Amino acid sequence: MSSSLSVYLLDVAATRALVGSGDTQLLEAIRSNFGDDLARDDDYHSHAIGQGAPTAYEALHAVIHGGPFSENSDHAFQYGYAYDRLCSLTGVFLPNDCFTPHRGGWLSVVDQGLNALGITTVSVESFSHGAPPAPLPYAFTPGCGEWTPDHIAQALEQFEAGKRAVDESGQAPPLEPEVVEAVMQCLEWMRRAQARPGFGVIGFRS
Repeated sequence: MSSSLSVYLLDVAATRALVGSGDTQLLEAIRSNFGDDLARDDDYHSHAIGQGAPTAYEALHAVIHGGPFSENSDHAFQYGYAYDRLCSLTGVFLPNDCFTPHRGGWLSVVDQGLNALGITTVSVESFSHGAPPAPLPYAFTPGCGEWTPDHIAQALEQFEAGKRAVDESGQAPPLEPEVVEAVMQCLEWMRRAQARPGFGVIGFRS
């Protein structure tokens, strides 16, 4: 079974602050302008909703108001997807063709490529196994992770240091072309974030 990675460029702190913000204006704007999307998601998850999971709108309402959340862990995925929706509506969708679809341990393979180039402060696998901001409950799917502005700045410094080391030694790490392409896509995300103060990357694996 394949997975996908959705990655957004946004103000990480401002996005996290939406959780529990009580921003009813944003909530109503989403319901008014994206009602068809909410209904489509409800249709897709109709079985889980029939078993007591919140609807897409109910999950959004809980996320923006900081609860209440279902005590059934099988329902937690809806809150993760609601946070994903907030990121998609307030952020900029970043190119993800190197990661969607992907299978097996591809994210860890790309992390190994990042490490080989000296980049250790960010990880694409963190998008798979991370969790949304508290108090949102944890769900395995969607996975959620973030690269903060500080981590991105450090990662780009690490890349430049690694590149200088390669130039001095004349020996580049032996990476497969598809890994190099994926690493370059990660660097593109980071450079776009660095160009906008306070901006970082939030990603979701589903």
